[in-house]
Amino acid sequence: MTFFTIIYRGLQRRPVRTGLTLVGIAIGIAAVVALVGISRGFEQSWASGMKARGTDIVVSNMGSALAPKPFRAAVRDAIAVIPQVAATCAIFVDLTGIEDSSMMVVSAREWGGFSWQNLKLVAGRMPKDALEPALVLGQNAAEALKKKTGDSIQLESTELTVVGIVDGGALVENGSVILSLPLYQKLSGNEDKINIIDVRAVPGLNSDELKQLCARINHQIPEARAMPAGEHVGNSEAYRFIRAMSWGTSLLAVIVGVLGVMNTMLMTVFERKQEICILLAIGWKRQRVIRLILWESALLGLLGGIGGVTIGCAGVKVLETLPAIHGLLEPDLSPRLMVMAVTIAVIVGVISGIYPAWRSSRLNPSLAMQG
Repeated sequence: MTFFTIIYRGLQRRPVRTGLTLVGIAIGIAAVVALVGISRGFEQSWASGMKARGTDIVVSNMGSALAPKPFRAAVRDAIAVIPQVAATCAIFVDLTGIEDSSMMVVSAREWGGFSWQNLKLVAGRMPKDALEPALVLGQNAAEALKKKTGDSIQLESTELTVVGIVDGGALVENGSVILSLPLYQKLSGNEDKINIIDVRAVPGLNSDELKQLCARINHQIPEARAMPAGEHVGNSEAYRFIRAMSWGTSLLAVIVGVLGVMNTMLMTVFERKQEICILLAIGWKRQRVIRLILWESALLGLLGGIGGVTIGCAGVKVLETLPAIHGLLEPDLSPRLMVMAVTIAVIVGVISGIYPAWRSSRLNPSLAMQG
């Protein structure tokens, strides 16, 4: 009988208990995959939207809300004259419920600004001018709202006509309701207010030079903060809170898994006390007994981790279809996250097995003579 055969037999001894322990670990790992995957996906989706628009720097006043706080539209003019700034586009972004959708991105863009350039018409046309009571929908937004060209949408108590369906080249863009900034400012009562400025730097700047440009903008503009486009969402208070909540909830689920594995391994040591004593009596070193229990608990963690990754991915795919987040983000289900989740599960198994392994190594070989 080999070392690994003994490990396999140990887990098979109580299949129901082993199965329930695996379920406990799997639920904890599924929580890690789902919550962390969604929070990371939120950041990556918004970053890809900015990349699709050709934005290098985002100027905003991100507070504790998901949408930035408004500030004076005149800030854009002050930024536009800064050296190494090639172009700017003032935007007002809001997250609001529209008809049957509980949350939809409304993106009001400076008429003629570069943030319109990435939008490719799939159907219909673009608005004729800045004050035409019209808007265009990203493909996912049109699907979620069940709208086509010619239909109307109520926005801020005003009926606007859907004149076009567009492909924005990124998930967030395709999940947005897009209209001109002057029209939205008039409808929402936010005249001369914006909450984002997309900045396009002169070509050829490296990452360090972009950060230096951000510093110059921040020095000149006290109302808002400039950040490289890829770091904009990740450094907001709201996103940091979401990320902390995701990891905190996942940690609680993992702790439950730790207790489950520890209980299982302690019961295994108690039930196999005579077997372990026999192994010690025939010459097994105590360190080898410790390795036996640790291997068993690590294997529990590995199997639970694989199961948890499967459950988590399936759960995220279901959540992705819900109207509340459809079109807003694409969860991060990268191989890196999967490996991290399984690694956490194995570490949970090893940590949970330390005390039972120590207990098993303290057994007296003379107990092997007892019936």
